[in-house]
Amino acid sequence: MALNEHTRSIIEVAARAADGKLAENIAAVDVGDRLGITDAFLMASAETERQVNAVVDAIEKELSEELDLKPARREGQGEGRWVLLDYLDVVIHVQHQEDREFYALDRLWSDCPAIELPDLGSRDGAA
Repeated sequence: MALNEHTRSIIEVAARAADGKLAENIAAVDVGDRLGITDAFLMASAETERQVNAVVDAIEKELSEELDLKPARREGQGEGRWVLLDYLDVVIHVQHQEDREFYALDRLWSDCPAIELPDLGSRDGAA
């Protein structure tokens, strides 16, 4: 399924915001054909709980300022290990690196098409 422009904009803004806070392994997948409740997942990881929360804060701020969006739901911010931001069309997962490796969302959704991300500067974006 081709992503609509709104979904693509959310992914691009959120990916740039995550990259700006030095998130790692930023990746996006089109899950619309498999899930039906959202179009895409954006995943990013960080080394510490503090950095996870900083990445989440940056994503929320940029999506609010650039696209006038607020998440419909937010879970996990208190622990700073795995924060989920639900923007309906896109669900964003920011995970502590250890949790990213353990839960392996990338492997779980590896049969879904990767979404090309904008140039993320010096960071390694996995698309």
